[in-house]
Amino acid sequence: MLDNFRSMAIFASVVSRGSFSAAARDMNITTSAVSQQVRSLETEMGVVLLHRSTRKLSLTEAGQVFYQSCKAMVEAAERGRSDLYELRDELVGELRLATTPELGANHVVPALSGWLEQNPGLRVNFLADNHFVDLIDERVDVAIRMTSGVADNSLVSRHLTQVNLILVASPAYLETHGPIRTPADLSGHQQIGLTLIKDYQLITMTRNGKSESINVPASMVTNNVFLARSLAVQGHGIIRMLDIDVQPEIKSGLLVPILTGWTLPSFDLHVVTIKRERQPLKVSRCIDALADYFARLHPDRT
Repeated sequence: MLDNFRSMAIFASVVSRGSFSAAARDMNITTSAVSQQVRSLETEMGVVLLHRSTRKLSLTEAGQVFYQSCKAMVEAAERGRSDLYELRDELVGELRLATTPELGANHVVPALSGWLEQNPGLRVNFLADNHFVDLIDERVDVAIRMTSGVADNSLVSRHLTQVNLILVASPAYLETHGPIRTPADLSGHQQIGLTLIKDYQLITMTRNGKSESINVPASMVTNNVFLARSLAVQGHGIIRMLDIDVQPEIKSGLLVPILTGWTLPSFDLHVVTIKRERQPLKVSRCIDALADYFARLHPDRT
């Protein structure tokens, strides 16, 4: 079948160019190869497609009908190639992004909002989930992940920023339950447990190379960052969260950091894509917009 497609394209070129030699130059093959392809078509179909003379070529009735089909096939292939080039080189088509709901709402949308407004030809599909998403199975163009890198050889990653876990509470909660000056003081307080964090009841902190681990039972538990943050703002306990998820609340005074002289674990935020010889322009520009946003957010962490 593929050989027939090639022969049909060659036949269409012969007719449109008006000669075997012109079609040969157009297809970058020899004149004899062009002639052989046309003869093979005629033999296979059992009809004469061209009247040949030393001065010119002319189509038979069957050749005229067949030429229209061959021409339509070539034009469709050209349109398909043009569409692919447009998707590769223009900011158009679908862009599929995978992120967590929290990162998506708090950072990915602000990072890309202005860029998306400037490129209305893009159709964006945000896949917001706290579960692992397979980029190939879900046809994901760009994923934002908390990871130390990419072990999968089919993927590539770019570091965006470092994110840190911190402890926060509302001023009203601290006023009611007393100050927290050392990690040991945590044992007498209420925790809002975020189950997205492994061993969420055990809080490990480090200072000057010394680590302390305190078990802080959770009086309230949730798997949702938005809900956990709301509970903390309302004064229901201390909470351990990523600093980038509570920056607005800290800035406005709704939440205050606790034990700032101690450090909790940190993570690297990466943008991950499928490895390609050449990334579509919409993917590379999306990655650039994300990188610019996090560089402005934390210029000392990129």
